[in-house]
Amino acid sequence: MYDNILQATGFWSVFNVSSLELFIKGILIGMLASAPMGPVGILCIKRTMQKGRPYGIATGAGAALSDIIYALITGLGMSFMMDFVNNERNLFILKLVGSAMLFIFGIYMFRSDPRKGFRPSQNKGKGTLLHNFFTSFLLTFSNPLIIFLFTALFALLTFVVPEHFFEQCVGYLSIVAGAMLWWLGLTYVIDKMRERFSLRGVLRMNQGIGGIVMFISIVYALMTIFKLHFAL
Repeated sequence: MYDNILQATGFWSVFNVSSLELFIKGILIGMLASAPMGPVGILCIKRTMQKGRPYGIATGAGAALSDIIYALITGLGMSFMMDFVNNERNLFILKLVGSAMLFIFGIYMFRSDPRKGFRPSQNKGKGTLLHNFFTSFLLTFSNPLIIFLFTALFALLTFVVPEHFFEQCVGYLSIVAGAMLWWLGLTYVIDKMRERFSLRGVLRMNQGIGGIVMFISIVYALMTIFKLHFAL
């Protein structure tokens, strides 16, 4: 059964990657890792509404710094598994496991209610942008469980390709770019809709993101099973 599924011309040539391919994958990983409305997402929204967009962006930048550190840790750990991953059958299973983990994460996002963490701030001062940056970094860095999300995304997208050093650098930098694109977009929307934004909007946003994550996981699982691959 596996032999029939795994035989596809060019499908498993996943290590012949291009900088553009890893750039696009990195952007997607960065956005998916930043999108959940967890504590830092709620903090970013609160600071944007209460202090202004620059403080929301500084909060997102702190989270992005934490994300890239955990992404590098995840990539380093997975690099030691390359002998395992180079086996086509193992890679096939790993990609399906990554899809399943991402789908479960999407369900968790869809069912969670981020409004519970949205409480009025007792601190009336804005603080400096650097202070907002570091507090966000520490909040995000205190949650090492994000490694599991990066593991699922890296496995699903076959992101770790250590023998391509330049392309891998492009990929990791694009994770930061993807994360910042998300925070820039989120703070822009919140700033423009400040008067009309509600806690129900936060819930709907989180449910929408969870639905998108589940959809992406299903698409990539089907691509793996039916031997489809985007050629960039």
